[in-house]
Amino acid sequence: MRPQTLDHYLGQDHLLAPDKPLRRALDSGQLHSMIFWGPPGVGKTTLAQLIAQLCDAHFISISAVLAGVKDIRAAVEDAKQQQFFQRRTILFIDEVHRFNKSQQDAFLPYVEDGTVIFVGATTENPSFEINNALLSRARVYQLNPLSDAAIVDIVRNAASHEGLQIAQAEVERIARHADGDGRRALNLLEIAGDMLSGSAERELHGDVIDQVLSGQPRRFDKGGDLFYEQISALHKAVRGSSVDGALYWFARMLDGGCEPLYVARRLVRMASEDIGNADPRALRLCLDAWEVQERLGSPEGELAMAQAVCYLAAAPKSNAVYAAYNAVRRQITASPSYDVPMHLRNAPTGMMKDQGFGEGYRYAHDEPGAYAAGENYLPEALKDEVYYQPVDRGLEKKIAEKLRYLQELDDSAAYKRYR
Repeated sequence: MRPQTLDHYLGQDHLLAPDKPLRRALDSGQLHSMIFWGPPGVGKTTLAQLIAQLCDAHFISISAVLAGVKDIRAAVEDAKQQQFFQRRTILFIDEVHRFNKSQQDAFLPYVEDGTVIFVGATTENPSFEINNALLSRARVYQLNPLSDAAIVDIVRNAASHEGLQIAQAEVERIARHADGDGRRALNLLEIAGDMLSGSAERELHGDVIDQVLSGQPRRFDKGGDLFYEQISALHKAVRGSSVDGALYWFARMLDGGCEPLYVARRLVRMASEDIGNADPRALRLCLDAWEVQERLGSPEGELAMAQAVCYLAAAPKSNAVYAAYNAVRRQITASPSYDVPMHLRNAPTGMMKDQGFGEGYRYAHDEPGAYAAGENYLPEALKDEVYYQPVDRGLEKKIAEKLRYLQELDDSAAYKRYR
């Protein structure tokens, strides 16, 4: 079912429309090394084959899952033979991110000297998986999931080729369940066709499609780009106070097979990073949901986490604690290792007391209002630093009022001291 020309290739108009750089390069025969990055079933291998056909180039295909350095060397020798006939060679490496550094380095010199034109396909972000030296010599093209309209055309063509009759509504159902993956759509159609095996009837009814589509998972790759994109969307929806958005991405991750306890851990992070002291109950609620998931599992645990997700999204937001903590860490990294001021040190022995440990320390509970106004608890060089700046929302509004009051007491004490 692979298309034989670029005009029959469906999807990726952002790369292959007549006015796009890749299409212009191909039409003019100007080949260059490239990496196709995109999810499964969007036409990476097919596009590489079409490029070789369009440019009349010798095509060598290697799977990084199965191949090693020996296979790379054999492919290079084959390419050198083609040079005698003034013919270019495309070395296509599927799942190129599976190659380790030494394997990628093995064919790098032959990409540089033009022995082969490297075309790689990967489902993983090339920035993380491909050596910089190779990445700098290849142009990265991102392929998108196929649209439902493109998959409808793919299914229609395949059904016609196999002599299968199928209503438009059922074709559209398959397209939706394919989730942007053309290969998955063809597999679903093939399974449906196999269910008619031995029958004279060639029409795929709704009940057959129901059986085929039952239990089909959504696109999700544990530990891959989709995984991090979706947890990012969940976190940002919580931060943006979108209850519906947060609940949607939470459910999508679970539907795709994400480990619930991973999500529970991230919810705890969100409670501290984006809500903090604006509503301290959020942290406790997330820990409770985590415990319910550990003790009861599904579906009770997932419902408890959904409750936490909704609470986090609706709660007042503050990143003041997060910002203060990061500011302190930056200060510590950039500063010397200041000693603890003498008045803050304990004096458990007489010798230490004689040396001035603890001298001048004011016990807060003996002070008016249990506050030692004007006391300094930072290293002397940092005594004027202010890290925590609560926002004017939720409980932090009250905290901010309290801190302003304490600052007034400090200012008054300083005024009396230096008057």
